[in-house]
Order: sequence, then structure tokens, then C-alpha cells
Amino acid sequence: MANGNATAGTGAITDVPGIRVGNAQRLDGGWLSGVTVVLPPPGTIGSVDVRGGGPGTHETDALDPTTLVPTVDAVVLTGGSAYGLAAAGGVQRWCEQNGLGFAVPGGVVPIVPAAAIFDLGRGGDFAARPGDAMGYEAALDAARPARAAAVVRGNVAAAVVRGNVGAGTGAAIGGGTFKGGLGTASVRLAGDNSGVVVGALAVVNAAGLPWQPGMQAPPAGPGLNTTLVVVASNAVLTVAEAHRTATAAHAGMARALNPVHTLVDGDTVFALATCELELVRDPQLPVAAMVELQSAAAEAVRLAILDGVASAEAVKTPAGEWLPFPLQGA
Repeated sequence: MANGNATAGTGAITDVPGIRVGNAQRLDGGWLSGVTVVLPPPGTIGSVDVRGGGPGTHETDALDPTTLVPTVDAVVLTGGSAYGLAAAGGVQRWCEQNGLGFAVPGGVVPIVPAAAIFDLGRGGDFAARPGDAMGYEAALDAARPARAAAVVRGNVAAAVVRGNVGAGTGAAIGGGTFKGGLGTASVRLAGDNSGVVVGALAVVNAAGLPWQPGMQAPPAGPGLNTTLVVVASNAVLTVAEAHRTATAAHAGMARALNPVHTLVDGDTVFALATCELELVRDPQLPVAAMVELQSAAAEAVRLAILDGVASAEAVKTPAGEWLPFPLQGA
């Protein structure tokens, strides 16, 4: 059962048509961890930019613009540090069963990149971490008809649950001092491109804390950390443009958190493009539309991170207690 705030924030990554999000988690018996899966429509372009000094990732090399396959079948965000990357196998299994993947003789090979946060031991049992079964469960949650119907109806609360859910279940911020969580937001472009939506989903498990007026960078905490983000748009992008969009989206991390991209963070941004709408480009300045989209990506990331912090709920386990961070004005 999801434990999260389903109403906080403005918009969601599922405002991008065809994007679905699912979660699986455990919060008892020594557990405080989970998995979040983003399922895009078939043919979605994908790329990634890893900026943190301590990443835990899977299949990110496959998203380089120079590689063979430009599309992504699912993105996995998971707890459990490097151990939790095993959850990608369960999502890949679900994709294969549903015919999703790169066609090869005899079948398909699903392209399922993943990234992990460090939450080991926060529930009390160091060995309680996501694996194949939890990844499969999260994929099922993303694909279930009720989730898809909520997306079609524009029901953000039902489409994406926030807070202590999925990969945000064991998240903490400020070097493990306050509770972090899963957040989401979306931004719509203006003018001729008003049909273009950029959404973001963030798992906030940062060494840093949200920027506050007059704040100084917090001292390094004892925790290992990471903020994970998926940015999605319905614009037509090449893999190279998606990669540059992931790079630009990291600016939203820096606007929301202080510090970011440290040696003890694995900060990673995945970028997805469903390629539904061509950007309308001004013949006098054709690059302007792309700059606007990438600026929107950074803003969506900033809002999704703050949403994840605001949606986090207090947790107490045998390993400790984590209270929500007191956001000013929240």
C-alpha cells in the first residue's frame, strides 16, 4: 500500500501524454526501501547525464547518442544502492512479457536503464533491499489499467503518488538528517509551442538541503546520497537533443538543493522524448524553441525536487527517526 501525499505540488510527469509511473515498496520488517518505474510509450527516445561523484547506475552507456538503440522501454529508480539495481531485471522481464524491447532474432531485448539511491539499513535491516520481484511489482503498478485511466483523465493525484513511496520510501536529505521523498511537477511551453509539456519526477535523497533565504551550505553529513530525476517531454527530440536536455535539467537540481553533485551524491538525470509534437521554430532564431524547452526542464526538476521534500512524511524505524524538512512557506 502506498504511503504518500497524493495532492502536493503542481502538475506531474504524467501530464506528458503516454507516460506512466508505478511504485512498489516495503516499510516494515526491517525494510524502508522501494522501486519507482517510469513507463513511456513505445518509440520513446532516451538519454542521460550523470553528474554525481558516487553514482549507482545500470545501462546508462546504452543511452549515449553514438550507440545503436535510440529508444528506452522503461526507466527504473530504486533504493538499495548498487544491490537495488537488480530491480531492473524484474522490469526487463515485464517488458519482455509484453513485447517491449529492441527486436532481435528470436525475440526482444528491453532497454531498461536504472539508477539507485543509498538507503541501506534505514529500515533496520541492511539486507532489506529491492530486487527482481519488487521491480516487476512496480512495473505492474505502472501498467495497471486504473493508472493509465488516471493519466487520461488528468487525475494527477491518482496518476503519481508522492512522498514516502517507491524509490522515495527510504530517501533522506541533508546527509541523512531529514526525510526525503518522491516528487513530481510539469511545465508547459508558451506561444506556438503551448502544446509541449515537460514533466519531471525526482527521488530526493540528497547530501544537500533545499535553498532557503540566507542559508549556507550544510556541513557534510554521515549519509551516502543521490538525487535521481526523470525528465520527459512530448516534443520530437533526437538522442543528442535529449542528452543536452538532461544536461540542462541538472540546473534545476542546483536551484533546489545546496550542495549538489558532490562526491557522495550519485546525481543523475534521465531525459525521455515521446516525439509526439514537432517544436515550432522561429526561422530567424530556430534554436530558441530548444532553449525554452531545456529551460522548462530545469524548472520542472526544481519544482519536482521541492515537491518531493514537501511530500515527505515522518518515519521511525529501529535504525532511527527522520522528520520532514521545514520548508519556509510550505
